[in-house]
Amino acid sequence: MGSVTETPNKQVSGKKVTVIFVLGGPGSGKGTQCANIVQNYGYTHLSAGDLLRAEIKSGSENGTMIQNMIKEGKIVPAEVTIKLIQKAIQESDNEKFLIDGFPRNEENRAAFESITGILPEIVLFFDCSEGEMEKRLLGRNQGREDDNIETIRKRFKVYLESSLPVIEHYNSLGKVRKIDAAKPIDAVFADVKAVFEKVAV
Repeated sequence: MGSVTETPNKQVSGKKVTVIFVLGGPGSGKGTQCANIVQNYGYTHLSAGDLLRAEIKSGSENGTMIQNMIKEGKIVPAEVTIKLIQKAIQESDNEKFLIDGFPRNEENRAAFESITGILPEIVLFFDCSEGEMEKRLLGRNQGREDDNIETIRKRFKVYLESSLPVIEHYNSLGKVRKIDAAKPIDAVFADVKAVFEKVAV
């Protein structure tokens, strides 16, 4: 990808991109709010989970490996997810991206910055209690095989152990914008809009 620099809004294959990471536990409402942000602010939404699921559906060897790791509640290797995200950015006509559910841990974060040279403009952190997230996941009935109680609890454990250090890292850089995700959807988006009004992107 060429040389890596240390300033935000990097050139990726000749285009300047703005990236916002969207983090929060499973069921915290990230996908719903990303859809609202896309509609109102013109971002392209890249869900790490959706990109991985699309790779699984493709039937590739990569997809089979990803599927097995998700069943175990494990995190997919950083370079696999980063390459899928990078490809999606390169193939898009847009220059503003919401990356949802990534980086999942410190290894992901360091690898993403090293491989792409991109630092996020801000990090939206949807904060929600475990009980509320569990209730939402069990109630959404999307037919996803990772929406059973045993796997949900594995995902919570992975999230707490792995993702919170990422949030703490970006918080130390002044990039985290914490949103109370336990509120009703409209109230959560009102808080999101308040954040975007202060971000010149």
